[in-house]
Amino acid sequence: MRDFRLVWASSAISGIGSWLLIVAIPVHVFQVTGSVAATGLALALESLPALAIGPWAGVLLDRWHLARAMWLADLVSAAAVALILFADSPSRIWLVYVAILVESVATTVFRPAARALVPAVVGTGPELARANALTAFSGSVIRLAAPPLGALLLAGPGITFVLYTDIASYLLSAAIIGAIRTQPPRSQGEAARPLEGFRYAGRHQALRGLLLGNGIFFTANAGLTALLVPLTVDRLHAPGSMVGYLISGLGAGYLVGAALATKAQSWLGIRDLLATTQAVAAVAFFGLVNAPSVPWAIAATFLLGIPGSILLITTQTTLQRATPSDLLGRVGALFFAMDALTVIVGALLAPALTHLAGLPVTLNLLAAMAVLAAPVTLAAVPRHPADISLPRTTPSPKP
Repeated sequence: MRDFRLVWASSAISGIGSWLLIVAIPVHVFQVTGSVAATGLALALESLPALAIGPWAGVLLDRWHLARAMWLADLVSAAAVALILFADSPSRIWLVYVAILVESVATTVFRPAARALVPAVVGTGPELARANALTAFSGSVIRLAAPPLGALLLAGPGITFVLYTDIASYLLSAAIIGAIRTQPPRSQGEAARPLEGFRYAGRHQALRGLLLGNGIFFTANAGLTALLVPLTVDRLHAPGSMVGYLISGLGAGYLVGAALATKAQSWLGIRDLLATTQAVAAVAFFGLVNAPSVPWAIAATFLLGIPGSILLITTQTTLQRATPSDLLGRVGALFFAMDALTVIVGALLAPALTHLAGLPVTLNLLAAMAVLAAPVTLAAVPRHPADISLPRTTPSPKP
C-alpha cells in the first residue's frame, strides 16, 4: 500500500493547484473577453488532446513505465501553466489557449496512467473499490476547499499567485511520483495496436453500455459547465468569482457520495446504480439552472455531487475490474477520450443553443438531456453483468 499512498498523495497535491486554476481560467477569460463563446472555447480546448491522441497515448502506457509517464506529464503541465504568466493583456489571450492545449496533452497521459496504476498496487478485489472511494473522498475535500480559496485568491493576490501555486503543485507531485516502485507487466513484444481498446470495449457489453449512457450524461454536464459563469453572472446576478462557491457545494456533495459509494455498490447492481445516479443528478441539474439565488444554487450543486460521485466511482471501478492489465491503458484512454468528446460537444453546443434560444431555455434543455442518460443505461448495460474480475492479462494473439 506504500505505492498507493504515493499515488494518492501526488494526485491530491496536484489536484489542489488544478482546482484553483479551474476556477481562475474561465473567470479570467470571461473577464478579459466578455464572451460566452471564448469561455466555451477554453473548455473545449482542454479536452481536444484526449480525443485526438488518447488511443495512441494508451498504447504508450501499455508498453511503458507508468510512474515515469506520470512524473514527466507533471513537468510538462508545470511548464504549460508557466506560459499563462505571459498572457498579461487581451492581445495575448491566445497564450492561455496554447497553455490549455499543452497541459491537456500531459493530462491525457497522466490520468489513464494513474487509473492503470491503482489496480496494479492494490489488486482488483475489495481494496480496489476502497482505494477508488478514498481517492474520490480526498478529491471531494479538495473540490470543497480549493474553489472558494481560488475565488479569494483571485480577489486578493490575483491570478499570478494562483498560477505559481499550480506550478508548485505539479513539481511536488512529480517528485512524489518518482518514488513509486510498482510497475505492472508490460507487453514489450506486442505490436502497437491503438484500436485494440476500442475493440475490447465494443465487445464487452457492460463497458459499451457505460460509454453510451455516460456519453449522454456528461455531454449535458459539459454544456452546463460551459454556462456556469454566465449562469452566475446573468441569472444569479453575482460576481463571476462566486462560481468557486458553487463548485464547493459540488465538492461537499462529492464528499458525501464518496463515503456512500462502496456501500451503494453492494445495494444495487451496476446497471441500476448507474441509472439511478444519472436520474437523481438530472433532477439536481434542474434545481441548479432554475435556482432563484446563489444559496439555492449551492444547495443544488451539493445535491448534484452525491449521485455524481457515486456514478464516477462506480464507472472507474467497473472499468478497472473489467479490463486486463495489458489493455488497461488503451481502454482507460478510450474512456478518457469519450469524456473529452462529451466536453467538446457540450462546450460548443451550449453557446450555440444560447445564441439561438437564450440562456434560460438552453440551461433547461441541457438538464432535460441529462434525464435521457438513465433509460439509455438501463437498455444498454445488462442487469447482471458477467463476472467483471477478469484475468489481469489477455491471451497473446495467435500467429
